[in-house]
Amino acid sequence: MNHIKKRRFKLEMIKKIGLSYLFLCIGLALFTTIWSIYLDSFFNNASTVGFLTTIFLIAGVISFLFFIPLIEKTKKMKLFYLSLIIFIISFSIFSIFSNIYLVVVLGMILAIFTSLRVTIFGILVRDNSQSKQVAENEGIIYTLLNLAYFIGPLVAGYLAQKFGFQLVFFIAALFCVGSLISFKIFKIKDNRISKKIDYNLFKIILEFFSKKDRVKTYILSATVTFWFALLYIYVPIHIIRRGYSPFLVGLFLATIIIPLILFEYPFGKLAGRKGFKKLFFLGCFILSMISLICFFFSNIYVLLFLLLIAGIGIAMIESTSEAYFFDIIKKEQRDKFYGIYNTAIDAGYFVGTFFPAIILLFLPFNFVFIFFSVVLFLVSLLTLTMKEVLEFRRN
Repeated sequence: MNHIKKRRFKLEMIKKIGLSYLFLCIGLALFTTIWSIYLDSFFNNASTVGFLTTIFLIAGVISFLFFIPLIEKTKKMKLFYLSLIIFIISFSIFSIFSNIYLVVVLGMILAIFTSLRVTIFGILVRDNSQSKQVAENEGIIYTLLNLAYFIGPLVAGYLAQKFGFQLVFFIAALFCVGSLISFKIFKIKDNRISKKIDYNLFKIILEFFSKKDRVKTYILSATVTFWFALLYIYVPIHIIRRGYSPFLVGLFLATIIIPLILFEYPFGKLAGRKGFKKLFFLGCFILSMISLICFFFSNIYVLLFLLLIAGIGIAMIESTSEAYFFDIIKKEQRDKFYGIYNTAIDAGYFVGTFFPAIILLFLPFNFVFIFFSVVLFLVSLLTLTMKEVLEFRRN
C-alpha cells in the first residue's frame, strides 16, 4: 500500500513539474524561434551566425563542468530559480534594447545559465521518478516540452512578422515569470545535497569517460542537439534567404514538433518495456537517410516536409537517451556525472553549428545535408554496440 501511495505521489509531482516547466519552455521556444534570424539581422551572414553561436556553446560546455560542485552542495531549486530570474531579466533587456555588443554579452550569460537550468531540471525529474518509470516519465516531460515548442514558434513567427522581434522577447519573459510563479505555487522542492563534494573536475571528467557505456550514451545524446542545430540555426536562415517570411519559420518549427508530441511518450514506454537499442538505431538511421534525401531537393516545401518526417527519428532518441543514461549510472553518481553528460547538449550543437558554418563558406546550402547524413549514419552504427537495458525488470 505504501509503495502504491509513493508511486502515485511521484506521478502527481511529475505532472506538476511538467506543467510548471511547460510555461518556461514556451518562453524558451519563443526565444529560440527568432534567435538565429535575429542574429542574422546584425550580420547578414549565416557562417558568422554559426561561429558566434559556437562561442556561446563553448561557454555553455565550460559552465556545465564548473557548476558540478555548486549543484552537489546547494539545494537544487534555489539554483533553478536563479536561472529563471536570469532568463526573465535577459529577455526583458532584449525587448528594450537592440545592440550587437549587448547581444554578445547576454548570449554568453544565457548560455551559462542554460547549463545550470538543464542540469538541475534533469536531476529534479529523476529524483521524482521510480526506477521502473524513468523512461515513461521522461516521455511525459518531453511531450510537454515539445508541446511548448509547437505553441512557441507559431506565436513567435506571427509576432515577429507583425510587430518585430522585441515583442517576442517581452512575451518570452512573461512566460518565464509564469513558470517561476507556477513552481512556487506547487511548492516543488529538491533539497537533496550530496554528502561528498567533488572539486577535482579533471578527475570527474576522466572518470565519466572511462566507461564505454557512458561515452556511447554521451555521443547519442549529442546527436539530438546536433540535429536541432540544423533545424533552429540554419534552416530558418535558409527560409529567410529564399524570400519567405518569419511566419513560415515559426510554422516550420512548430510543425516539426508534431511527431515528437505524438510519439515521444509511446516510444518512452516502449523503451522501458522492450529495450532501447532498436529505437536508438532506427532513430539515427531515419535521420541519416532523410538528410541524404534532402540533398537532392531544392524546393523549400519538399525540404520542410522531409524534415517533418525526420521528427519520428528524433522522437525515438530524445527522451529515451536521457532515461538510458540514468539507468546505467548509480543514484550517488547523478549530481557528479549529470553535468558532464549534459555537455553533450552543447557538444552536439557545437558540431552541428561549427562545421556547417565552414561548409557554407565554400559550398551551397544543400551540402550541409550530406555532412549531417554521414555523421548520423556513423552514430546509428555505434548504437548497435550499446548495452541493452530493460527497466520493467527493476525493483
